[in-house]
Amino acid sequence: MKLNHKNTYIQKLGLIAILATTLVMPACKKEFLNVDPQAKQPEATFWKTADDASKAVIAIYGNLRSWGNTAFPALAVESIPGDDAEKGSTANDASYLNSFDNYTASSTEGQFGGFWQAQYQNINLCNQVLDNVPGINMDASLKARYLAEAKFVRAYSYFRLVRAFGDIPLRLTVPKDVSEFNIPRTPKAQVYAAIEKDLDEAAAVLPQTYPAADLGRATKGAALALHAKVAMYLGKWDQVLSYTNTVMTLGYDLYPNFQEGFRTNHENNVESVFEIQCALLLNNKDASNSQYSQVQGARANTPDLGWGFNVPTPALDAAFEAGDVRRNATILYRGETTPQGDAISNSADNPMYNEKSYVPFANIISGYTQGADQNVRVLRFADVLLMNAEAANELNNPTLAKTSLNRVRARARGGVAGVVPDVTTSDKDALRQAIWKERQLELAMESDRYFDVIRQGRGTAVFGAKGWKAGKNEVWPIPSTEIDISVGVLTQNPGY
Repeated sequence: MKLNHKNTYIQKLGLIAILATTLVMPACKKEFLNVDPQAKQPEATFWKTADDASKAVIAIYGNLRSWGNTAFPALAVESIPGDDAEKGSTANDASYLNSFDNYTASSTEGQFGGFWQAQYQNINLCNQVLDNVPGINMDASLKARYLAEAKFVRAYSYFRLVRAFGDIPLRLTVPKDVSEFNIPRTPKAQVYAAIEKDLDEAAAVLPQTYPAADLGRATKGAALALHAKVAMYLGKWDQVLSYTNTVMTLGYDLYPNFQEGFRTNHENNVESVFEIQCALLLNNKDASNSQYSQVQGARANTPDLGWGFNVPTPALDAAFEAGDVRRNATILYRGETTPQGDAISNSADNPMYNEKSYVPFANIISGYTQGADQNVRVLRFADVLLMNAEAANELNNPTLAKTSLNRVRARARGGVAGVVPDVTTSDKDALRQAIWKERQLELAMESDRYFDVIRQGRGTAVFGAKGWKAGKNEVWPIPSTEIDISVGVLTQNPGY
């Protein structure tokens, strides 16, 4: 599936994406989100029919691929600060992104505000659905599913926020009057509790699978897998083990070819637990708006693949074991020819790029954003297996831990005997280190590494040489614009 031939749901998602600007206060500066006000449907005439409910839920998914969710703000907050990625591009282009790599970014840095606003846009769209859809006269089971989908996405956005900023405003309904607009930060423990409640309720309702026309919507497996990740950050290992054990019975598997699993013609495959759905719709440039691949594509290449940001580091390149197929599937090297037959120019500005976001030359359509049809992988079954392995090890079950861990490593050897051998140790600490290392390699360049290291308590050990400081850099600063707007109701994190 590629370009305008993706399934019906993806096409609707793209066409309805502008609803995100129709029902929510605008906060994005990108021109492609500017919509003629005459095309907007007044809220007073909305929330009447099942079709209105469908459009509102699709708008939630459409907003997930926005600039703040997947491009500079997200990469600055969640990827570039790690040891596996750095700014990339040319020295003078967007040099402010270097402040995220060395932890000198202040509260006035615009990427914080962009990330914050994107998450609260998602949450606002979800809250509108949760507040208004219950009053619509429609099929009860479909209504329940729509509400569950909204709870899943709301939990996802709150998880991204609480992980990045700690205490944050928790808003579970649309503000009803002026007194409800300006609210203080909620302790992160309460935010996590709300996230877990949403995911519990979503998992109880969401289907295990969808027909082809709705492929890409949140499933029971997605809710359980996200809950497992949330529980992992909270150190609730019994819950991590329980949720991942359940997901492992739901029909997911590792996609056999690691590199091919990230290509557009293999999106939503057997390994996919949740992906942000993106599309290139011919004759609809406004809806073909994902810049996730564009900002990371090989710069100064022919054809032009993008801007060359968020590139792998030499440390990541050196971290892979000999024979690990994931190295060449994760890192796009200057001068290489890809398995799809595309020659990356020897004059490309950077020596390495993120291959997981790479879109083959055949998918580049002149006049459209490069890689607009590349889905963003949020949760993969490999992550589930590694969470299962870590939980099993922490709960003193090394046999299960090694089984899940080695299942991931078996694919990494690409069918070549003797490389990427099974982990055999049962020593708890050694096995823990092996699992953490496997997470680094398997999930590299997927915006997981930075916060993964912090939740492991290794921030100083891994990032200290770059300037990371314990007691401060576990979280980012609250955007100064949000503090100013709140007239001091929002407080700043220590050290900022």
